[in-house]
This record gives sequence, C-alpha cells and structure tokens, in this order.
Amino acid sequence: MPRYALRVEYDGRPFAGWQRQDGPASVQQTLEEALRALEPDMPSVAAAGRTDAGVHATGQVAQCDMAKDWDPFRLSEAVNWHLKPAPVAITACARVADDWHARFSAIERRYTFRIVARRAPLTLQAGQAWRVIGPLDADLIREGARHLIGRHDFTTFRASICQAKSPVKTLDEITVEERPYPGGQEIRLHLRARSFLHNQVRSIAGTLERVGAGAWPPARVAEALAARDRAACGPVAPPDGLCLTGVGYPEDPFGSR
Repeated sequence: MPRYALRVEYDGRPFAGWQRQDGPASVQQTLEEALRALEPDMPSVAAAGRTDAGVHATGQVAQCDMAKDWDPFRLSEAVNWHLKPAPVAITACARVADDWHARFSAIERRYTFRIVARRAPLTLQAGQAWRVIGPLDADLIREGARHLIGRHDFTTFRASICQAKSPVKTLDEITVEERPYPGGQEIRLHLRARSFLHNQVRSIAGTLERVGAGAWPPARVAEALAARDRAACGPVAPPDGLCLTGVGYPEDPFGSR
C-alpha cells in the first residue's frame, strides 16, 4: 500500500486533542473520516505527536496508507474537500517510503507558545493565545529559560499522567521573542527538542510567565527543575497559546514546501 506523509494544520479548540477516543471529536477521527470517504478500508493514521485538547498545529505530520496510488496533490485536494467545514487542513502531501513513520522517523519537534499581555480581552485572537493582564519582562524570561536548556530530569515539568518511560529529556532550544501587540505586548516562546513530555511545554510556559511578571526570580526556575517535584512547578498554562509548528526528519518529506 502506498504511504503518504501529510502536513496537517488545525485549530484545536473544537477537539478533544489529536487522538481518537470515545466521546468528543478528535483531530485524528476527523482526518480519518475524510480519508475514508475516499477509501473506506483505509487503516488508522499515525501522527508525529498527540496534541492535547485545545492545542493547535501548523506543522503536525501524519501518515496514511492508501490502496490506490494517488497523486499527492490530488490526494490533498480530495482530503481537504472532505474535511470541510472542520478547522483542519492538509497543507502538504508527499509519497514516502513504506518504512517511513511520522512518529518514529522524526528527530525533532518544534512548538510555539504565545502569551499576550494586556488588560483588554482578546477578540480576533481569542483561543489562539494566553492572555495575561500585567506586562512581562522578556529579559527575565530569557534568563529563567536558560536554566532549562540541555539534558535534565523534567519531572517537575511533566503531568502526573505522563506515560513516558523516563522524565529525562534534552531541550535543545528556547527562544524568547517579544513583539508589540495592540494595547499591550506579545511574548512568543519557541521550543525545540527531539520529544517532549506530557504538558511539558505548558508547564514551562506557565512557570516562565511567573518569572516575566516578577513573581519568581529567574533562579527559582533552576530550583524548581532540581526539585524533581511537580509541586515545585509554576501554574500550567492553558492550551490556547500552544501550537505544534513543525516536525523535523533526516530528510524533509515535503521538500521544504
């Protein structure tokens, strides 16, 4: 069966997360239903990462095995037709080797977390960023974030229900970007690692927001990390601001499209 890589974009607000489950709709279920409108016996799809309820993606990567040898462009066009009106879209499609895997072939994941600091509620960006009231100091956030770079035991920054075999992960990069926003400011946290623990990015974002707000000194981030205790973490940020922006592979299946 020909295998295809799909780059998937979605607004996570209507979904209970990526993974198919009983009850509320998931992104996986929505995508599979669109694909099965083309081929009813298509096997389940696999993805590079299982995003939580309310988390968005511009660069999620999934794989599907089709019985027919589809032209990738025609496959993406047909799937997008059947995805309507769900806020899910295929932005790239490529034929890949039969042993290529969206999850196990990946060598890095990239996330962005958006924080908007202003008193007025968000309107056009509601659900797309975490709105906090007070201003944030980007330099303090950068100082706090430096303590998290590298290989560490991230027990403090993972959910109690995390199923990862080990809390030890290597966080390759955290870039703190500050930009103006109408009536306030926006902070974007860009994180890159081979893999992440459950709720790791949201836990880091909530903790760094406390640093930027002046409630935590930057050195407290190092203390929280060393504690290896969930109780030492700052508040877990809501899913609104989190977006899976990319997945890296030894060779880009989409040719940088």
